[in-house]
Amino acid sequence: MKVIRTTPPRPVDVTAVFPRLAPLARPAIRLHPRPGSPSPHDSSVGGPLLWPADEPWPHCDESHNQANDLYEAYGVHAGEDYEWHDGPNPMVPVAQLYVRDVPLLRPPGQADLLQVLWCPFEHEPDYKPPTALFWRSAAEVTDILPAPPGPFAVEYDGYIPRPCVLAPEQITEYPNPMDLREELRQELGDWSRWQAAGSGVDSSWAPYPDSFYGSQLSLAPGWKVGGWPPWGLTDPVARFCATCDAGMVPLLTIASSEWNSSNYGWVPYEDQSITPLNGNIESNPPRVQISRSNNLQLYVCPESPEHPHTNLIQ
Repeated sequence: MKVIRTTPPRPVDVTAVFPRLAPLARPAIRLHPRPGSPSPHDSSVGGPLLWPADEPWPHCDESHNQANDLYEAYGVHAGEDYEWHDGPNPMVPVAQLYVRDVPLLRPPGQADLLQVLWCPFEHEPDYKPPTALFWRSAAEVTDILPAPPGPFAVEYDGYIPRPCVLAPEQITEYPNPMDLREELRQELGDWSRWQAAGSGVDSSWAPYPDSFYGSQLSLAPGWKVGGWPPWGLTDPVARFCATCDAGMVPLLTIASSEWNSSNYGWVPYEDQSITPLNGNIESNPPRVQISRSNNLQLYVCPESPEHPHTNLIQ
């Protein structure tokens, strides 16, 4: 990987102020997608996949409203009005992750590559794009599909990721405040605890120190593997494997932005000189918009990544 992105150290060692958070630390890998020209042999967002030429391309078999605002790159067209279409819709590459670049992945067997695709269309009942995961061994793909089919139906262009190269970076995350026990949440909201620990937190956070923890110390924004769930649209929802009933774990967070004014402290050093505080297109390099402005998080079974995955918008 030639692209490098470096997250600044957190302004406070939160476990020194609240030692009970230490056992809750989880590793995460920020992917830092940035516009580029990835090849099928690269980890990427929205890039070409190392897809076997003799393997059928995945399709979404549900019905689709076909809007007129379709991506010209796919050579599709619709009129002024919406059109109902009953045929299968070719899925779109979302991410390709090699284990060599993202070692937190836990592939089955000899697999060393994860490929994520979705239908670029929001479907009922949850109004989110259906996703498909494929684990494979890169060495077994000797003949690559040269020209995958493009979708005929696209909800809007925020579901066609801009091709990006990655700069994976491992960090440590702590739970979203909503995932914490009430007693610990109350401690986080007690400004005197922060003062007594000599944390040096800016006094502007005094009215809401728990928000300081939530936005600056717990979860990194943006695309990432592993880590903690970014709750907010709902309270925490436990996810259980439909096959073995094991508690599912976060695999991949697909984000609608890399940062905003509330979490600017997570902006990598390499981007701080080009990204104004009020934000611009650089805050969302893949130009993905989940339900316009949310995150789509994929969960997998810790017992077997081959068990059916699930996803959740937050």
